[in-house]
Amino acid sequence: MHSPKQPRIPVTKPALPDLDSYINYLSGIWERGQLTNNGPLVKELEIRIKDYLGVKHCLAVSSGTVALQLALKALELNGEVITTPFSFVATSSAIAWEGCRPVFADIENDTLCIDPDRIEAVLTENTQAILATHIYGHPCAVDAIEHLAVKHHLKVIYDAAHAFGVNYRGQSLLNFGDISTLSFHATKLFYTGEGGAVVCDDDCLAERIRRMRDFGINGPEAFFPEIGINAKMSELHAALGLCVLPGVSEAIARRKAICLRYDAALSGRLARPVVREGTEYNYAYYPVILASQAELQHVQDALNQVNVYPRRYFYPPLSRLDYVSQYSVPLADNISARILCLPLYEELDEMQIDMICNVVLGALDNYFKE
Repeated sequence: MHSPKQPRIPVTKPALPDLDSYINYLSGIWERGQLTNNGPLVKELEIRIKDYLGVKHCLAVSSGTVALQLALKALELNGEVITTPFSFVATSSAIAWEGCRPVFADIENDTLCIDPDRIEAVLTENTQAILATHIYGHPCAVDAIEHLAVKHHLKVIYDAAHAFGVNYRGQSLLNFGDISTLSFHATKLFYTGEGGAVVCDDDCLAERIRRMRDFGINGPEAFFPEIGINAKMSELHAALGLCVLPGVSEAIARRKAICLRYDAALSGRLARPVVREGTEYNYAYYPVILASQAELQHVQDALNQVNVYPRRYFYPPLSRLDYVSQYSVPLADNISARILCLPLYEELDEMQIDMICNVVLGALDNYFKE
């Protein structure tokens, strides 16, 4: 007889909250009859996220990509924006979509975040801002980036899509830079299904973004003092977020336990990105770095054969996009060809983790024999 097929293990999977709690929020929505237009649940979610993260302004929007677009527009950027080639495509596409020019600086060899030393090398008289990604939730070199920004009169936006709940040197990582943006996509540690947020410390900037996400409307008489778009989060999405948020700390603890089990089995065999000292991490991803792209493919194929599906976050580098100018980013080219994120989500049990590790180690042993 054939053994039963291993259940599919994806790279990530949302930990769905208690359905009754969500239905309870839906009942309130049905009673009020308000589905959108900055309803009470959106406002409540913004307050709760601010309290949880320790930030001044949190503006809920319809996606993490729209959050980036609003950040670029609110800072009135229209020139060159220096960014990382090692991130999700939205980091670069938002820049191009808003009529700015993405300029790529290579990454640090240890953290895999953008390298401040390489930022200065691509600065020109047209540079207006730096858009850096806290890749995998690992903090960028925020002090060095701030120094460059002050020296060259640049704005700083952090794509913090991976960094919900990350603290750095005793405060939220989102407090650095002019604006940080969040993604609340279903693949994230904290999610609303689809959604995101813009985080900042400046009162005037926050008010401007608040207007811009709602067509530029200023007040109940629908006066339009500036251009805006429809970037609002719905009450239905906010309700889901309110159900998910209370479990985030427990989710981080569970993910940490999974990562430590991976570490115990794989340390010494696979390289890992370095988390900067002073970081309270959120364990959003478990990336491993293989010796070569061929070795990565061998390990990935072995996992796929047992119904396990890691992902190549992030390949290829964004500097290869058809709609951007080409820059020399050898470290990003090299790392993106060799990095693989193993499954990481709260429902993974110890037997599944051990099985994944055994398959990875077996594939590495077989690869060397071949």
